[in-house]
Amino acid sequence: MANFVSMKKAIYSLGIAVVLLLISVVSEAQCAMCKANAESASENVDKGIGESLNAGIVYLMGIPYFLLATVAIIFFRKKIAAFFKG
Repeated sequence: MANFVSMKKAIYSLGIAVVLLLISVVSEAQCAMCKANAESASENVDKGIGESLNAGIVYLMGIPYFLLATVAIIFFRKKIAAFFKG
């Protein structure tokens, strides 16, 4: 009976994964201001604006990883200390 329940959960999870993979959502990756700046920079051939946009994207991308690492260190600091004392 337990095997049937785990099989049912596995099939249900697989079905949800397939449905989520088949749904396609069209979205724009940039906000209106970033898009306008990028388009005007490409027309004016100004490489400084493009480099600044890339730096801003990398900065915004790094913040969630930094926060996640901070939370992980806070929760697992005892295990981390024990690992290095080893």
